[in-house]
Amino acid sequence: MLEDSFIPLTLARILRPWGRRGEVAAEILTDFLQRLTGRSEAWLAAAGSAPRRVKIRSCRIHLGQAIFHFEGVDSISDAEKLRGCEVQVPLADRAPAGEGRHYISDLIGCAICEEGSAAALGTVQDVQRAADESAGAAADSWVLVVATPRGELLIPLAAEICTHIDTAGRRIEVRLPEGLRDLNAP
Repeated sequence: MLEDSFIPLTLARILRPWGRRGEVAAEILTDFLQRLTGRSEAWLAAAGSAPRRVKIRSCRIHLGQAIFHFEGVDSISDAEKLRGCEVQVPLADRAPAGEGRHYISDLIGCAICEEGSAAALGTVQDVQRAADESAGAAADSWVLVVATPRGELLIPLAAEICTHIDTAGRRIEVRLPEGLRDLNAP
């Protein structure tokens, strides 16, 4: 039975059956692979229905996908019924992000304020990856997409710019480089 306080955190999305014994291949939606391979249970959520608790017989990583085998799923036709389901855990079970790191879901909705100012410039609407293709994947960086009264403002998520991040207080203090505020303005 699902508790009223259950707030889901999606770790993977089932793509298709894998093999002949009821296993499924899933797209991995977490950076913490041990959250997948070390679990004995999870919740499966299909579009339009409440999540249901399932026992995990096994989970392994194969070619960048999670291969799950759930209890009671023993054939290709059983596995086919799980296509599109999300593999979830309670948000309370989320792994710590680590020092100086933040979950995207915690950043969205935070007010952006310049250092020393109580007035908000806007609110974080999204966080996007902004890869520097000339430097390769190792140079990936993140950008805060901020809704302001003047339109969308893109702010690099860098320690030199985002000087204080308080996700519990829903506030991010920034030191904007000269001209950044006008760069994205209409």
